[in-house]
Amino acid sequence: MFNDKVILITGGTGSFGKKCAEIIFKRYHPRKVIIFSRDEFKQSEMAQTYPMEKYPVRYFIGDVRDTER
Repeated sequence: MFNDKVILITGGTGSFGKKCAEIIFKRYHPRKVIIFSRDEFKQSEMAQTYPMEKYPVRYFIGDVRDTER
């Protein structure tokens, strides 16, 4: 289902986003998982669990309500 897919998780550092990432990395082999959230500190914490060197993950700071970005 998610094998070789690029997956965007908005609110990626929240409770749902963290659990979603956990399940995806445990069960599938995605091409890339993009974690998009507003909280830089929570992203740095999540990067301790899923470092970019070991997982196909990228972290982006932003807000889905910011239409210009």
